[in-house]
Amino acid sequence: MTRRVLLIVNPAAGGGRAAQRLPGAEAALRRLGVDFETARTTSLEHARELARTAARTGAVAATLSGDGLVGAVAGELTGTEGVLGVLPGGRGNDFARVLGIPEDVEAACAIVAGGAERLIDVGEVDGRPFIGIASAGFDSEANRVANETKLIRGDLVYAYGALRALLAWKPARFTLDLDGRETIAYSGYSIACANSKAYGGGMYLAPDAELDDGRLDVVCTGLGTRRRALYNLPKLFKGRHLESPAVHVRRAAEVRVSADRPFVVFADGDPIGELPVTVGVRHRALRVLAPPG
Repeated sequence: MTRRVLLIVNPAAGGGRAAQRLPGAEAALRRLGVDFETARTTSLEHARELARTAARTGAVAATLSGDGLVGAVAGELTGTEGVLGVLPGGRGNDFARVLGIPEDVEAACAIVAGGAERLIDVGEVDGRPFIGIASAGFDSEANRVANETKLIRGDLVYAYGALRALLAWKPARFTLDLDGRETIAYSGYSIACANSKAYGGGMYLAPDAELDDGRLDVVCTGLGTRRRALYNLPKLFKGRHLESPAVHVRRAAEVRVSADRPFVVFADGDPIGELPVTVGVRHRALRVLAPPG
């Protein structure tokens, strides 16, 4: 049976990258014989409405955008029979990267047309869903800078945000409660609760995280000099920052996070809450199209 697809597009994503890729995506879906309809979003709420429509009508909700829109659509499909498809169209495309979706439009469309359904976890910050990594502290400032800048485009915008944030950073004190069994406190840079491996355009913050294990990899980045933080930044792209004695990883299904000063929590590139928050995970609650095997 031919798969029906509702192609949900944010034309402005990735500085217009999604709009540039749309004609090629539509042509590829036609060549593959996919019965599809294209819907351009006006907001994340509009995208959520489109996701509900797709789930109700039995169509795959396929996104052509960045991780923000993917996360909004995924959240709406969580716990339903709806199915998510992903076509990279943003700046970072970290969820697609971790899921194994290729950057090439034709190859990505082939997965939407004939990929296998996979059940994966969905993270939640005080009940608000995310698919990638929820983080706060130094990451809050880095995300803010990355989202506001018009100077840098593409994946490097997140590295630029981190460099800018580093100049003014002052250590914070974080307190975590892990599954109600362990409380830890430390001073340093950030706290991140990872449902997926990567964020920030290919930074493998939690290289051992799995999308379907029912646990969050909790990455705690403690005290260190600015020079050491700068040295570790490129290591993030290989996951080798975990070699630093200042970085520790725990695993938990639920984490209560607080800090000694206010921080916005970011996930999938967008603000999702403010500390203190409770971060949890819904185990294998989302159907997504992925490469076979």
